Amino acid sequence: MTPWLNIVGVGEHGAADLPRSLKARVAAAKTILGPSRLLSPSPTLPARGSVPLGGAGETEAGQHDGPQPRSNTFPLAGREGEGVETAQTLVPWNPGLDAMIEQVAALRGTPTVILATGDPMWFGIGATLARHLAPDEASIHPQPSAFQLAAARLHWPLQHVAAISLHGRPVELLQPHVLPGNRILALTSDRTTAPRVIAMLIARGYGQSLLTTLENLGGQNERLTSAPARIFDAAAIGDFYTIAIDCVADAGAPLLAAVPGLPDDAFVSDGQLTKREVRAATLAKLAPYPGALLWDVGAGSGSIAIEWMRAARDATAIAFERDPRRLAMIAANTAALGVPGLQIVGGEAPASFAGKPAPDAVFLGGDVGNIALLDACWTALRSGGRLVANAVTLDAEHALYSRQATLGGELARIEVSTLETLGDHRVMRPRMAVTQWLAVKP
Repeated sequence: MTPWLNIVGVGEHGAADLPRSLKARVAAAKTILGPSRLLSPSPTLPARGSVPLGGAGETEAGQHDGPQPRSNTFPLAGREGEGVETAQTLVPWNPGLDAMIEQVAALRGTPTVILATGDPMWFGIGATLARHLAPDEASIHPQPSAFQLAAARLHWPLQHVAAISLHGRPVELLQPHVLPGNRILALTSDRTTAPRVIAMLIARGYGQSLLTTLENLGGQNERLTSAPARIFDAAAIGDFYTIAIDCVADAGAPLLAAVPGLPDDAFVSDGQLTKREVRAATLAKLAPYPGALLWDVGAGSGSIAIEWMRAARDATAIAFERDPRRLAMIAANTAALGVPGLQIVGGEAPASFAGKPAPDAVFLGGDVGNIALLDACWTALRSGGRLVANAVTLDAEHALYSRQATLGGELARIEVSTLETLGDHRVMRPRMAVTQWLAVKP
């Protein structure tokens, strides 16, 4: 099948700088979609930068609810400067990712080009559409990405850099990457992103980190500005830039590594918290992996769900909790620890499970003696999924022994002692033992 869609990455100077082979693909298209600034034939084209990857399809009445498609003569300068013109329908994106996907789908089978900035497969429109189109429907034609250009300017080996997108996303996503000596490149939304990043770094104890903004990369107006985060002046930044962070920790800054087992005081809690050592052992049994979904049932402070999401790329979690105070604690912890995508569900389980996607793993840390709840968690679990339950009471232990006898799996007793003082002496005082059951669903 010949692809009907070509997704073409362009650089700072737009489509006029494309190689002849790609100009021919653009010229052959019946429809060209993209951000308005890439579709404009004006010689005063704005500098390249972050563009919302949204779009709007047609309403039921057939009218677009944003900028209207227009017929135009799209100029493509030839190799020797000769003009190459073709009459085409130019369709600018409108906000709304779902509507944009519908807009593209409506063109299926007709020669179509999407113009995108840089590499469409790196936090770009190509990566989004790849989830909705068959591989033989589209061809991808990348240009150097903002990450590649920024790494080249800074002489940073790209394989050793955390590359993330803050475009249309919370700056809290930076949190798991803020570690001593780590280097981060981040796409941005607009001029408001940098001040929020600076405030977050200072609050985390990383105000000494060297922050660089790289504006209009690859264009005539390219500009790099660097200073420690605590004194960086963001007032003069434009809307189109990439942020680079060379992380430097202040003395006493908390070390919040991606390895499970964060300090207990990293979480807001009312004391009902899976303690650090047991939490690390629990995450080891749950075994997070990319894209997997966890149900954290009776989430408390959300510590297990939060560490699950921090431990693997694109891992997701749903925290089920009935206590309104703890729901607020979970929300605070998700922001502070960099997993704003954690879904928080209030109400009584298992009724609150209704309509939720089947999990790849389940953690049950409360009400383990409730056999009906334990069975509901097992029923919801995908085949091949893992269930881990922790018990501290005799009733809960009995429930785990009963289920292990019928469903199999592993039982382990976790006992931890911590240093305390007894008068003038130091002692190791044991905490309550935890009985842990791991079962893998056939």
